[in-house]
Amino acid sequence: MKKFRKLHKVLALATALIIGATALVACQTSTGTSGNAGNGTNNSASADASADGSSNSNSNNNSNNNSTTTNSESNDNTQVKKIGVVQFADHPSLKNCYDGLLEGLKAQGYEVGKNLEVDYQVGQAKMDLTNQIVQSFVSKNYDLIVGIATPAAQAAYNAASVKGIPVVFSAVTDPIIAELQNADGSNKPGVTGTSDVLPVDDQLKLIRAFVPEAKTIGIMYTTSETNSESAIKTYQELASKYNFEIVTQGIAEAKDIPAAATSLVGKVDVLSNLTDNTVVQNQQVVLAKANEKGIPYFGSEEEQVADGLVAAAGLDYIDLGKTNGEQAAQILGGTKAEDIKIAYTEASKPFYNSTELAALGLTLPDSYKDATDMAK
Repeated sequence: MKKFRKLHKVLALATALIIGATALVACQTSTGTSGNAGNGTNNSASADASADGSSNSNSNNNSNNNSTTTNSESNDNTQVKKIGVVQFADHPSLKNCYDGLLEGLKAQGYEVGKNLEVDYQVGQAKMDLTNQIVQSFVSKNYDLIVGIATPAAQAAYNAASVKGIPVVFSAVTDPIIAELQNADGSNKPGVTGTSDVLPVDDQLKLIRAFVPEAKTIGIMYTTSETNSESAIKTYQELASKYNFEIVTQGIAEAKDIPAAATSLVGKVDVLSNLTDNTVVQNQQVVLAKANEKGIPYFGSEEEQVADGLVAAAGLDYIDLGKTNGEQAAQILGGTKAEDIKIAYTEASKPFYNSTELAALGLTLPDSYKDATDMAK
């Protein structure tokens, strides 16, 4: 009986030890599970730390991961930005603005397919379509809207400013007349951009050199395009300096161009293009009329010369677009559009088309021997 009682005590003691050990293990297991649950949103980051051999605790990983997330969120280049680009007309110089825009953005760390989405649409020189495109951009609440050419820029700003969406304009000849800049030269709220004010003095000098006997210059323009009206005013102010008279021919829309061109070539010695979107998009119609009369047709930028016009003291629209890209990147990074200075182009470059010169019986002036030949 004594042996039985003694054995019973031993068994009881062993049972107590087993129960205590089990409780201790359960407590440790419970503590470990609680820590993992609190760190659940950071599992991937914790796994990365373990793979690197880090001995930091879960609580330390949680603190570090929160810090990394905050830094990532403050770095705008890590988030996908969405911008809408509306180009008023479909012609090469404006497309160059768009290409330059993407180059400028990429140089600043914003690249399509990585952290940038671009909705690029062309208004086909139609205001109703351009307005529809802009309204679509606004409804999608894009981070930024870019308007290429004056009518597109005006449409973009009028629609986007109501919603507080910043706007960058490209290739606007006179931002003040277009009401995209204040009369004192300061920025309006929510908008900045680049001006492609034409180097009219350089153009008149070039025309005089290429056609020394010319007296009259014909210019066709769209009466609703404020950029064209501004450029014509400058032509008229400077024409007498080079002994020219300016003859203008206004049109309301593209269908007016054939008749207007026929009329204009019968009144002048040469033609000179502006950056008028409707005319440039249909310049081959004007060129055909000029060629019938043997009248030199001068352009306002390199792409027009490449497409058959005689010569131009023109702007580099790729460079213009790159500047827009830099401006856009600043806005996407948090800078207010009104705090970014509007950029005005200054220098022009001479271009000519040797094929067209030969067809018209003209020779390249000695003063333009270094000009770029755009003949294809």
